[in-house]
Amino acid sequence: MTHVFLLLIYLGTGEHRSLSSGDMYFYDINRCNYFAKQVSKRYGNYYGSFVDAKDRVTAYCVPKLVDSSKIQIY
Repeated sequence: MTHVFLLLIYLGTGEHRSLSSGDMYFYDINRCNYFAKQVSKRYGNYYGSFVDAKDRVTAYCVPKLVDSSKIQIY
């Protein structure tokens, strides 16, 4: 068993928030946070700074204890 960091990515807000990805594991918290920052960026032709609530992204890393022989760890 190995302690790692799991990157969780959610789309939407409030009761419409749903887990979009929860299967990326990292040995290093800094690397995990780097990807959390990158996937939560938004690019597009938005008028003003409004991003629809369903398109908002929340990404963060949580510690997990996993069997490293069964999952890929980055």
